[in-house]
Amino acid sequence: MIESWMVIGGVTLLVALGSALIKPSDIGWVASLERPSWLFFEPLIPLIWTAIFTCGATSAYLVWEKDPGSVKSWLLMGGYLLLELAIVSYGPATLRLRSLAVGTIIGAVGVVLGILLTLAVWPISGWATLLLIPFVLWSPIGTYTTWEMIQLNPRAT
Repeated sequence: MIESWMVIGGVTLLVALGSALIKPSDIGWVASLERPSWLFFEPLIPLIWTAIFTCGATSAYLVWEKDPGSVKSWLLMGGYLLLELAIVSYGPATLRLRSLAVGTIIGAVGVVLGILLTLAVWPISGWATLLLIPFVLWSPIGTYTTWEMIQLNPRAT
């Protein structure tokens, strides 16, 4: 029998692989952009997002296990999926369109979705809520960083 954590983890992994839609030419564009001087942690960003995705999947699992198969649980799983799709679309959309403004908008949408999901999960599971806090804290930093890069690279809007 397939366990719920396997399905949730598998869906998380499949959606996360969507970031592989980035082409080498996209990397060249973003590498040429100026960055804020305080962005010393950039090499850690992939590890930070891996931890955030892991926390999110674990949060989804805890929510599902509280009331497996209920309409409420399915709706919340849709919320988790929507949030992950927003997160994963940031890179390919920003790079393909060569637009930091698009990235800022997607980031802001992700911030709002993350806060709404966290509030929806709060009455169901304290642990699941705590596991969403890394996203709620990190996502505004990423969105602000993208906005700050617009100031340094006005042609990249």
